[in-house]
Amino acid sequence: WCKHGSGDLSASISSANDKIPQVSSNIDASEGKLAQTKEDLKAAQEDRSAAKAAMQEAVALREKEAAAFAGEKAEADTNIAALEKAIAALERGMAGGFLQTASAQALRKLVQADQDILIDADRQDLLAFLSGAQGYSPQSGQITG
Repeated sequence: WCKHGSGDLSASISSANDKIPQVSSNIDASEGKLAQTKEDLKAAQEDRSAAKAAMQEAVALREKEAAAFAGEKAEADTNIAALEKAIAALERGMAGGFLQTASAQALRKLVQADQDILIDADRQDLLAFLSGAQGYSPQSGQITG
């Protein structure tokens, strides 16, 4: 054992000494990969935080737009209902009774408030009719709707 043991031990030490530079370079490479991985992780966490903030901002904007749309839709639905009632009343020839309804009042407010809904001459005729002015006389042969 002593004759072969010391030779084996010397060979093992020599082999270990030869591996020291390789192991050192492997450790350095692993430390470099670890540092790069930590930087990548930090960048990914920052990107994730930025993405979450952008999502929250987008959700808030979408909710604001949805609320505005709901308000505009409700107003448009009210206006459409008033117009449908007005057209139906005119078609039945009940113009005088229609003028006393809330739908006529809503239609009058709509026409007065929204200048882009009708051309000026049509708006004036409709307002004259809705106010019950004497200058307006319905023409039975005219198309409604």
